[in-house]
Amino acid sequence: MNLIEYADGEMMMISLANILAGELRQTLQTQDFASFAVPGGTTPGPIFDNLCSANLDWARVHVLLTDERWVPESSDRSNTRLVRQRLLTDRAGEAQYVPLRNDAATPEDGLPALREGLAAVLPLSVVLLGMGADMHTASIFPGADQLDLALQGSDTLVAMRAPGAPEPRITLSAHVLRKAMNRHLVILGRDKREAVERAATLTPEEAPVAAILPGTTIHWAE
Repeated sequence: MNLIEYADGEMMMISLANILAGELRQTLQTQDFASFAVPGGTTPGPIFDNLCSANLDWARVHVLLTDERWVPESSDRSNTRLVRQRLLTDRAGEAQYVPLRNDAATPEDGLPALREGLAAVLPLSVVLLGMGADMHTASIFPGADQLDLALQGSDTLVAMRAPGAPEPRITLSAHVLRKAMNRHLVILGRDKREAVERAATLTPEEAPVAAILPGTTIHWAE
């Protein structure tokens, strides 16, 4: 397991922002554009705050979410709202945003158009992921209705409903996440450290994050 420990959370957020900026910058040296997938939730906010001012050619960076709740952007539950407020600002305001939600009534209805938009930015250059206490990552939840498809299928996007998830979701599949050129997982707290170590001993069906651990750099602070 490729695990980097940090003295504290603030140091981790700053260091990880610098690592991500460096990987995006390196990609832009050899590619026409870079694609950068990020999580929602509370953990990545400080990373975004540090990253948004990075000096790189953001106009050639395509930013997208690893997953999204099927709620309007005006909702406090919207990951898109978080990304627009915390990442797509300052210099990063020039980045091109690739949505994982549209005006369709359900994620299933919205999938065809969203897959088309996603296809143009694959494979992903850099991915930042989080992990829940139940060892889910993106919106690939244990016990979810489309878990097998998300873990083993070749689809790029999967509509997902899961116990404990209040609303329908849409998520990048493990297939897409594993093909990313650079992949990072950020976790905070002793409980998450123990969870990710346990996940490494379980099947992806039991602990979905296990599907992406090989080749992923884990960043942890207590």
